[in-house]
Amino acid sequence: MPEPDLDVVALGSAIVDVIATADEDVVAAHGLVKGTMALVDTDRAEELYAAMGPAVEVSGGSAANTAAGVASFGGTAGFVGKVRDDQLGAVFAHDIRSAGVVFETAPASDGPPTARCLVLVTPDAQRTMSTFLGAATGLAADDVDAALIERAQITYLEGYLWDPPEAIDALRRAIALAHDAGRRVAFTLSDPFCVDRHRHEFLDLVRADVDVLFANEIEILSLFQVDDLKEALERVRDLCDVAAVTRSEHGSVVVSGGDTISVPAVPVARVVDTTGAGDLYAAGFLYGLARGESLRQCAELGSLAAAEVIAHVGARPQVPLASLLA
Repeated sequence: MPEPDLDVVALGSAIVDVIATADEDVVAAHGLVKGTMALVDTDRAEELYAAMGPAVEVSGGSAANTAAGVASFGGTAGFVGKVRDDQLGAVFAHDIRSAGVVFETAPASDGPPTARCLVLVTPDAQRTMSTFLGAATGLAADDVDAALIERAQITYLEGYLWDPPEAIDALRRAIALAHDAGRRVAFTLSDPFCVDRHRHEFLDLVRADVDVLFANEIEILSLFQVDDLKEALERVRDLCDVAAVTRSEHGSVVVSGGDTISVPAVPVARVVDTTGAGDLYAAGFLYGLARGESLRQCAELGSLAAAEVIAHVGARPQVPLASLLA
């Protein structure tokens, strides 16, 4: 088996984000739960888009944001995700490749259009997301290239993709390929509603197949159906090698074996948009892990990347993260 030449390959939904600011009453008027992600159909997506103010369109998707973040640190990354051969699909492919990420997944020539996520950012910087998955749900096992997985030290998977059956097959193939090649598998729980839908499957997955788990505080509490973070950390400690739990302004806590490492958040002058904070935390952490840094240093890199992305609108860095390392 050749030595890996990529730090991370990420599998996830290939999505174009449509981001607009909105007042609290707009979120409430449309029956949305602030700070969460909900899946919507075509009609609902069109209704919400019509209600949005002026918007910024940027390529996104959780795992894709993480891959772009790794590349922004100066790392090497690949991404596997499905788009349609339409205008938004071309935009997504151009954006992620221009970020320095290897993206070779063939676009779909028929079926639903490229996925888009409608993001409403309220004055408190919370983001409420309504996602039309479109072509992203068509990711299949055949789209997972064995050679690409073998090239990466770490294969990173997003929980959002655990809904379509074909996509689950793709994730399971990636896990099997990574482990057969002696590589590590990382997984993010993605969203508390996602955890609610797949709790038992996620627990089995983390126990059997995940080396590094990412979650925020709400997600990890939901996974174990407990109210106390300390209890959740003790439970997850026994399931996987490393678990990194983000806690917004309270930083993050990492557990591994008998170790518990608390790392503060990097302060920012003003929180503008929390979109992508968890994705970029994972980027910094995985970049550090692939480069042999300590778990504390990995968490510090995660905090650094998250701080950069919450200081502006959009889920990808506006300055090279490598420039912040000094």
